[in-house]
Amino acid sequence: MEFAKKRVLIYKWRAYNYLDVYETFQRMGYEVDVIEQSLSSYDEDEAFSNRLSHILSETTYDFMFTINYFGVISDVCERFALPYISWSCDSPLISMYHESVFNQCNYIFLFDKSSCLYFQSIGVKHVWHLPLAVDTGRVDYILENASDLELYQNEISFVGSLYERNTYDKLLPTLPPYLQGYFDSALEAQLNVSGGNLLERLLTDEICEKLQQYYRLEKTERSFSNLKLIFSTTVLGYKAAKEQRTRALLALAKKHSVSIYTNSNASKLLRVDYRGSVDYFSQMPKVFYGSKINLNFTIPNIQSGIPLRVWDILGAGGFLLTNYQPELELYFDIGKDLEIFEDTSQLEQKASYYLSHEKERAQIAENGYQKVKGTHSYMRRIQEMIDKSAIYQ
Repeated sequence: MEFAKKRVLIYKWRAYNYLDVYETFQRMGYEVDVIEQSLSSYDEDEAFSNRLSHILSETTYDFMFTINYFGVISDVCERFALPYISWSCDSPLISMYHESVFNQCNYIFLFDKSSCLYFQSIGVKHVWHLPLAVDTGRVDYILENASDLELYQNEISFVGSLYERNTYDKLLPTLPPYLQGYFDSALEAQLNVSGGNLLERLLTDEICEKLQQYYRLEKTERSFSNLKLIFSTTVLGYKAAKEQRTRALLALAKKHSVSIYTNSNASKLLRVDYRGSVDYFSQMPKVFYGSKINLNFTIPNIQSGIPLRVWDILGAGGFLLTNYQPELELYFDIGKDLEIFEDTSQLEQKASYYLSHEKERAQIAENGYQKVKGTHSYMRRIQEMIDKSAIYQ
């Protein structure tokens, strides 16, 4: 008797971990088909809906999968009664603040537990917390076969955006002095908090009412996002990330050799060595492996979760020095698998300490690597999604 092969359809977009997910499904024995097309909107796109509907009418799949959630995909899957599994790599997902999130076909996995609890509280049935992962096998292969590791050696390095092209800097001159002062104070308050998000709470109803005169919120008819959510994340959140990263890198560069790998304009980072951008798959693991200290700054939009950069650094055997996030303690022993800082002053102190304690630093990096290799693989994560979705029961 011949059994049908398991089959999944994946929507491909520019997600860093797309290829890891794709290859993991293949290793798990799935026949993987891919649909790739730019969307005019995550909520609705008639051309894409028609194309996806045609594919689903022609081919039978066990489920559809995406990295991050797309309302337009959920609505099509709902019509075809096809299970739709999504796994977030960004938070908050503005695309989830949409009526389609209540569709029965959805099986949604969020890496930020705070966000997960919110959607559970408003009645979304199939939503779970699931942290991100790393493919240490892929990373090991890259490092073992690299002939240019010496090009990626650094004392302290950061790989990521500076968010220098943020909406806040453009909007600020158009605001009245009262709102300018209020938002600047809110940002300073946020920068003094580690592992928490004050920005949305500081946007009171009174402030939002005044803000509406200067900032226009655009959303589709079925979206239930609001000004407070959008402004606190896409405007204030990005500005806070810019300030935190810029200030920290400048402070460190006064005493140490600091490198940055980014697409951003780093011309204002005096004494910081700009090393250009790096490819996520072929080059980034070499930076993490070759740097004595790897930095992570979590954007405030991520309230409790662990960003992908943390997993990637540990998966490359790099030493990680990161801002505190509440979920770190759920999966790691702080001071044993990785190290944290609460503010810029503590960041400077710990950077100096670990640069002068090589054996301790190397042991922590090895512990972190072994932890993610043993318990935080893509294979484990995807199997957990499939089990919780109960697709094969």
